[in-house]
Amino acid sequence: MSAANVLLKPEECAMLLFDFQAGLGFGVESIPRQLVVNNAVGLARTAVAFKVPVIASTTASRVYSGPLLAALQEALPAVKPIERRSMNVWEDDTARNAVVATNRRRLIIAGFLTEACVSFPTLSSLKDGFEVFVVGDACGGLAPKSLEVALGRLEQEVFA
Repeated sequence: MSAANVLLKPEECAMLLFDFQAGLGFGVESIPRQLVVNNAVGLARTAVAFKVPVIASTTASRVYSGPLLAALQEALPAVKPIERRSMNVWEDDTARNAVVATNRRRLIIAGFLTEACVSFPTLSSLKDGFEVFVVGDACGGLAPKSLEVALGRLEQEVFA
């Protein structure tokens, strides 16, 4: 693949932000939670600056997890998070259809609880022919080792 095809171009990308919610953030022990949030906010602001469509998704926001973190909602005032029931965003018709509707085949993904909430939709979207770029420093895991293993698994699949 030539360098021209590897570089990300805003007009080819969509950004997906998963489960950046306080209730899930309490489980993040892989790196400092606030660092992950700061990196995610920077990522969101970059998407806005480059006019990259952003799809945010939450789960159990009224029961346990809470709404999208205020810092992210402030960075993305035009984005209404898609509430879902499935752990795998790709199994939620509304969320998946929102991604497909962007007509972008390159996905930039970040979120809390990488071991499941980032990994599952990454693997599913790869299977459906999307190119995926997981932003590791804007992802949080349950423990340093579990985050490392999850990101390693995703790396294997992306470069398979």
